[in-house]
Amino acid sequence: MRAAYYEANGPARTVLRVDEVETPQPGPGEVRVRLAASGINPSDVKSRAGVTRKIAFPRVIPHSDGAGQIDSVGDGVAPSRVGERVWVWNAQWRRPFGTAAQFITLPAEQAVPLPASTSMAAGACLGIPAYTGYQGVVLAGAKHGATVLIAAGAGAVGHYAIQFAKKRKATVITTVSSPEKAALARQAGADHVIDYKRENVGERVKAITGGRGVDAAIEMDLAANAKLLPDVLAPDGTVAVYGSGVPEVSIPFQFLLQNSIALKFFMVYLMPRELRERATADITRMLEQGELIHNVAQTFALADIVAAHETIESGQAMGNIVLHTA
Repeated sequence: MRAAYYEANGPARTVLRVDEVETPQPGPGEVRVRLAASGINPSDVKSRAGVTRKIAFPRVIPHSDGAGQIDSVGDGVAPSRVGERVWVWNAQWRRPFGTAAQFITLPAEQAVPLPASTSMAAGACLGIPAYTGYQGVVLAGAKHGATVLIAAGAGAVGHYAIQFAKKRKATVITTVSSPEKAALARQAGADHVIDYKRENVGERVKAITGGRGVDAAIEMDLAANAKLLPDVLAPDGTVAVYGSGVPEVSIPFQFLLQNSIALKFFMVYLMPRELRERATADITRMLEQGELIHNVAQTFALADIVAAHETIESGQAMGNIVLHTA
């Protein structure tokens, strides 16, 4: 099969290769998926570069998200699953071979049925982006009567988080960096959109909330935005954090202490089973009912994986980046 891989950390143009590799065979409890699309996330790019972790295997086929069709099953898996359209999650988490390939084998539970109405490209966006958005909304306590500030509402995670928060009837404020991104955030259902490059975020949040601040924030870069917390959070607020631009962060300790602010850090790869099952059921229901809007910003061929990785590193993509692997 054709696959993209790297055997050392480094720049995309230096370490990524696309070539023929051995086609995997499913073991007990596994399925093999003929992949149609591979979703690329910032964590995949950082892993390849060696920013977040060093290479742990002699060869790595990157990417944890993808979508395709089951074409073979191992012992203990119902033969009726052959032919099933699926999306996959955690495909390359603590494993060497991910979705940047024509085939992948993985535990059967990590291949989730994909409704016929959902494209393979959209299915490849559900693992990390949708699960992260869902978990952030749950930890933030988004519900009817609550106001939630979601950072980067036009991004892969933020776009889904807005939709999940609105599904729970929360009021959503989000931040963006351009009019084009503002339009994407509004399309997802955001009630209020703040362009942080042109507006004062704290002043706008206080104006929207009558001076009180938001009940919770979902934060993708704590290092960049920690200084804003005193300007946007109400007392007893919650911050659900899933990312930071740098490994060490300075926080406004006195404000957080004196206002009983809860910081909740989470990593989607380690999502608790019960919560993942609930998220999967809710996402599936929304897909079946046509309630989820997907934001596939750009697609690339497998052979163009270097350009795809560099696009994510540029920070210019407005949404998900997907490889066509078929």
